[in-house]
Amino acid sequence: MIDREQVRKVALLARLELTPEEEEKFTTQLGSILDYFEQLSELDVTDVPPTTRAIDVSNVTRSDELHPYSDTEALLNSAPNREDEFFRVPKILNAE
Repeated sequence: MIDREQVRKVALLARLELTPEEEEKFTTQLGSILDYFEQLSELDVTDVPPTTRAIDVSNVTRSDELHPYSDTEALLNSAPNREDEFFRVPKILNAE
């Protein structure tokens, strides 16, 4: 079981300012959560495969397709600095 002092320590680490009423409330709530986890740890899960989700989820985004940009000159003209057909950017690597 968690006590009020442990709630204060967690609140301090999380940079939370709790009122005495909140400390009492969170002590009760966190204690209930930890009791529930203790109940779960009593279950035999030796034949249960590990999962990351309770249900199957699939990616619903579109596939990437290459489409050439038709107005390259407008794109290059909007850059703060360019050199021929390229963007010119500040050097970030050491010359050595």
